Amino acid sequence: MRHTKNETTHQTLTRLINALDKQQPTTITYLKEEKDENGRKTGHLTETVRTVEIYDFYVSNAGDILAKAMDRETGERRDFRIDRLVSYTVHRTAYVIDRPTSDEPKTRTTTGLATVTVLYPVDLDLTGRVQLLADTLAA
Repeated sequence: MRHTKNETTHQTLTRLINALDKQQPTTITYLKEEKDENGRKTGHLTETVRTVEIYDFYVSNAGDILAKAMDRETGERRDFRIDRLVSYTVHRTAYVIDRPTSDEPKTRTTTGLATVTVLYPVDLDLTGRVQLLADTLAA
């Protein structure tokens, strides 16, 4: 298990992108914002543990790096802010959940989110891809 407080965001992203490339599920301990009975966010964070299959990364308008992933428990698509990860473990098994395709209707609204598309050269190694992503996010 890797604790994000002991590594940089760059290191965390590198390992998570590597898990995505190898299609290895990841168990994350995550700080989730609680909601009240009306579904409104309360501002209180609680720790939750999920096993997910990451399939993409993007940046919100607020500048947060998020991972798009399929939750193994519910089978639903979820987004996780990288800065709210407490710890994670990359497994050696393979993905088992089908991802949504781009032509399927979205189940969540994307108001307030921005997507950054990064095209990687075929011969670019993992470290180069992480650096390219970091440079794109900084722009």
